[in-house]
Amino acid sequence: MPSRKIAYHLLALAVVAVWGVTFVCTKTLIAAGMHPAAIFAIRFAMAYLGIFILSFAGKDGFRLFSRSIGDEAMFLFLGITGGSFYFLTENTALAYTQAANVAFLVCVAPVFTAIFTILGKRILKGRFADGLEDVRVGPTLIFGTLLALAGMALVLFDGSRLEFSLKGDLLSIGAALCWALYSMFMGQMTRDYGGVFATRKVFFYGLITIVPFLGSCSTSFSAEVLGQPSVYLNLLFLGLIASLACFVGWNIAMAKLGNVTSTNYVYLNPVFTLITAALILGERLTPMSIAGSAAILAGVIIAGRSSNKR
Repeated sequence: MPSRKIAYHLLALAVVAVWGVTFVCTKTLIAAGMHPAAIFAIRFAMAYLGIFILSFAGKDGFRLFSRSIGDEAMFLFLGITGGSFYFLTENTALAYTQAANVAFLVCVAPVFTAIFTILGKRILKGRFADGLEDVRVGPTLIFGTLLALAGMALVLFDGSRLEFSLKGDLLSIGAALCWALYSMFMGQMTRDYGGVFATRKVFFYGLITIVPFLGSCSTSFSAEVLGQPSVYLNLLFLGLIASLACFVGWNIAMAKLGNVTSTNYVYLNPVFTLITAALILGERLTPMSIAGSAAILAGVIIAGRSSNKR
């Protein structure tokens, strides 16, 4: 493996490690009285301000719009799938179920990404089809996918947990679907426009499309809530590190490694979440959730090998 490729693999790993901790940070903010939509709006507003400033430092200077209406529409789609809808479903899920459960269910995104990529290669035309990795359909992918889906079923129908957890689990799967759609096209847009510009557009459209959901969360912006150290410190971490720095890093890694290979690193998300949630939140998985989570992790790893053996 070339040394430059190793650097991008390490970059993807570092980003996933940070993102694994964000589940616990977000759950802490929800417990402090913040609304899921408000958490996303504040963290992305901080990230957008930072990326906007970085845009002026680029070698090509500041650019406001992309080259075509079609590309602008694609950035809108990416802002929804990788921004507002992804974080709204994920953050809301954390209000109903354990952080570890959300992390394990969201980490099934690589399986969805591989499936969507296979379909996209056959349906799409032009640069978006060419920008997708070639994923071989074979026993490895099929077995890994079925194993991950079986694990999802075990987590979803764990009867020893409270009934309202099912809502959080389903929202987590919705977040995984959003991330898989985002992963299909973001790599190509980053190659075409560069990491800073592409990330800035995603942040912008993510903020615009979250606005309709902010009407019912005015208390989240009160001085009483935002003045708590556990709130503003977590928001700073989510906005500047997990969003600004990590999104730029992730989009660059995805452009260099490919949409499927890079997304496979998502399966390490729950490992970091599980450790952090146990230390900070005192969360413990039930026996059925442990079995389901292990099946998800194994299935995603096995399915991911199908993109590496081309």
